Formats: sequence, structure tokens, C-alpha cells
Amino acid sequence: MEGQASLFSPLLFLGFLLLFMYIVIIRPQNKRNKEINEMLSKLEVGSEVIAASGIIGKVKSIKGEYIAIEVSENVVFKLQRSAIANILPKGTIDSIN
Repeated sequence: MEGQASLFSPLLFLGFLLLFMYIVIIRPQNKRNKEINEMLSKLEVGSEVIAASGIIGKVKSIKGEYIAIEVSENVVFKLQRSAIANILPKGTIDSIN
């Protein structure tokens, strides 16, 4: 009987550790990835965005996994879609200038 109790305790601890890691690490990361994918799917031409590097611009074109954003008149950057950090409310760029 003693041998079974000593084997059960580490397995129980391991189970609780895995459950804790799932709740604290894996689940929130999956939720965040889902939110990012939803945000990126809402991108459209004319959207005002901020890139992960802090560049603010208006989406000029979307071609697959790449987008072109206009940061100033006749200045267009091409970025990967995943480089977009957030979609800004309409009129944000005009309010900054």
C-alpha cells in the first residue's frame, strides 16, 4: 500500500502542474491569437493602422499576406499583414496632424 501512495502523489502533482500551465499560459495565448486573427481579417483598404514598429498609416492595398500602407503623401511602405499591431478609429491620422 505504501508504494502505491508514493507513486500517486507525484502523478497528482504533475497533473495539477499541467492544468495550471494550461490555465495560466496556453489558454490566454490561444485567446490572444484568436483576437489578432479576427483583427487582421477586418483589415480593408482605407483602414487606419499602426504597425508593430509604431508606424501609422492608411492601408492602400492588400495582396495576400502583404499590405501597403501610406504613411505620407506618396510614401508607401509594404509590410507583412502580421506586422499590423492595431486598427485605429477613422480620423485618427487627421487628428494627430
